[in-house]
Amino acid sequence: MSKHTSNEGKHKEDQSFQEQKHEEQVNNESAAEQPQESPEKESPADRIAALELEVADLKDQYLRKAADFENFRKRMNQEKQNAIDYANQSLLLDIIPIIDDFERAIKSADVSKDFSGFQEGVSMIEKRLVSELENKWGLKRYESANQPFNPEIHEAIMMDKSADVSEPIVSEDFLKGYLLKDRVVRSAKVKVLMPAETRSDNNSEESEHASDVPADSGTEQ
Repeated sequence: MSKHTSNEGKHKEDQSFQEQKHEEQVNNESAAEQPQESPEKESPADRIAALELEVADLKDQYLRKAADFENFRKRMNQEKQNAIDYANQSLLLDIIPIIDDFERAIKSADVSKDFSGFQEGVSMIEKRLVSELENKWGLKRYESANQPFNPEIHEAIMMDKSADVSEPIVSEDFLKGYLLKDRVVRSAKVKVLMPAETRSDNNSEESEHASDVPADSGTEQ
C-alpha cells in the first residue's frame, strides 16, 4: 500500500513537470511568433535640430581655424618685416667701431693741430674700412686706370682723343667701382681716351675719295 502511494506521488510530480515544461515551450513559441516592435522613427523636426547642431559645430571649428590662420599670417608678416628692418645690423655693428676711430682722429687733430698725423690716421682708418668690407662682406673696390674701357663696369663721363692708343682706354678714375661678390654694385666713373685719326689715315681716305672721281673722257678743243 505504501509503495503504491509512493508511485502515485511520483507519477503526479512527473506529470506536473511535463505540464510546466509544455507551458514554457508554448509561451516561448508565442513570444517568437509575435512581431518585434520596430524602433521609433526620427521625426523631421528632430533631424533638423540635429543638423543645426552639426552646422553650428562646424561653423565654430571654421571660425577657430580662420582666427588661427590670421594670427599666423600676422606673425609671419611681423617676422618678415623684422628681418628687413634689421638685415644690416651685423654690417652696421662692424662699421660703428670705424666711426669711433674717425671721432678719435678728429678730436686728436683738434688738440694737436698736426695735419700730417691726422692725414696718416685717416688713411689708416680708410684702409681698415675697405679691408673689413672686402674680407667680411665681399665688397671689393676695383681699379680702372689704364685698363681697356668696358661698358659693363665703366661709366664714361669724359672723353678725349689720343694718337697713343689703338682702342678705348681708361685714362683717369674719378670714382672707384665696386663689386659685391661677382656683381657690379657701382660702375666706375672714368675718363676715356679714344684713338685719334692719324695723318696717314686722312691721306688714305683722301686717296680713296680721289680714286672714286671718274676721269675725263676727252680733251678740251
